[in-house]
Amino acid sequence: MRFLKTALILFFSLTIISADVPNVIEAYLADDMDYLVSFYKERHMNPEISLREENTANALAEELRKAGYEVTQNFGGYGIVAILKNGKGPQILYRTDMDALPMYEKTELPYTSKLTTDLNGSKVGTMHSCGHDVHMTTLLGTARAMAQNKKAWNGTLMLIGQPAEEIGQGSKMMLEAGLYEKFGTPDYGIGLHSNPTIKVGQIGIADGYTMANTETIEIDVYGVGAHGATPHMSVDPVVISSMIIMDLQTIVSRNVKPIDDAVITVGAIQGGTVANIIPDHVKLKLSVRTFREEVRQYIHKRIIEVSNGIAMAAGLPEEKWPKVNIPEVFTPANLNDTGLTNKIKASASKVIGKENVLYAEPQLVGEDFARYGTWDKKFPTVLFWLGTVSQQKIDANELPGLHSPFYYPEPKASIETGVKVTSQTLIDLFNEK
Repeated sequence: MRFLKTALILFFSLTIISADVPNVIEAYLADDMDYLVSFYKERHMNPEISLREENTANALAEELRKAGYEVTQNFGGYGIVAILKNGKGPQILYRTDMDALPMYEKTELPYTSKLTTDLNGSKVGTMHSCGHDVHMTTLLGTARAMAQNKKAWNGTLMLIGQPAEEIGQGSKMMLEAGLYEKFGTPDYGIGLHSNPTIKVGQIGIADGYTMANTETIEIDVYGVGAHGATPHMSVDPVVISSMIIMDLQTIVSRNVKPIDDAVITVGAIQGGTVANIIPDHVKLKLSVRTFREEVRQYIHKRIIEVSNGIAMAAGLPEEKWPKVNIPEVFTPANLNDTGLTNKIKASASKVIGKENVLYAEPQLVGEDFARYGTWDKKFPTVLFWLGTVSQQKIDANELPGLHSPFYYPEPKASIETGVKVTSQTLIDLFNEK
């Protein structure tokens, strides 16, 4: 039976025309799905956190070599670059991320991760709660489909296995290592991300800004410490911090244009030791999300002005005004190219039906995929959402989000949809006139 399926795939590959591509992909998947699901479960059970993806990278690289790709490992950390040259044509980049998160899994699946990780001196769980195991498996399935159907396309397929996405550093590491200098600049770049609210069998996609500039900003708030019973002898940085926190909220609500999206979240307040001591220092940690660069810069300016103004009103001398630390490195906003978005929508419609290609509204989450098309030489890129949840979960409103210990995708159908859409998209892009 397996021989018959393989023979059918080879027959279709030799006689392929554009309209037959969906049939070829279907035939390939029928033969390969068990293999892919097995790879997925193995990766789900053996996750590795950012900058420690050695075994994950080895496993994926080995599979890509077996599929016929020329593979380079340890490129920018544990990054993988897999190249398949197939005559003259465009070069297209397709990326997967590989890292997991430091958290305990609570799904109770038969293939639940039970691994732990030593992180900053503490033992924590390790889990693929952001779908990177699905991303890797979809890339592998697409890689195998493209290698088995080389008659259907011409060009160079550039597959990226990226480390450290969860900390927003992996793409930067690979680009700084000379990704395009060594392997060439792509004509297009595509990627996908699991979605915990879109039904399996569907994708979500939109052009323009779809994910945000993501920054972590710290504010060191200073004061004059004293006994808790003698507050008149202090300049209380806890009170100053609370005033800063409240006034920061007015930046988005009263300074940023209503049509511009932005978020300022104070996620951590660190200061003091016991109840009867007024400290002399408090640290605030902020998550700032924006789309447009001018909005990002304006928010920086207002954070400094608000912080300094409150400190001055509290009577602190300028040398004790808050120190606002804005790192130079941040995760840039993802901007989907309109033309490429339309091409992906057309390709996806061929294999999953137009009714299953949904509009996905922008979100203020971050993704360092955005760097690939904006680094030095610019080219069109698109990152789209892959549906991963059952209709039953949607009807029951049982939709744990990404990074939840209870999140898991429907493996077979998610992988199948991802491979269909990416394979069809790649073949159509390679064949466009």
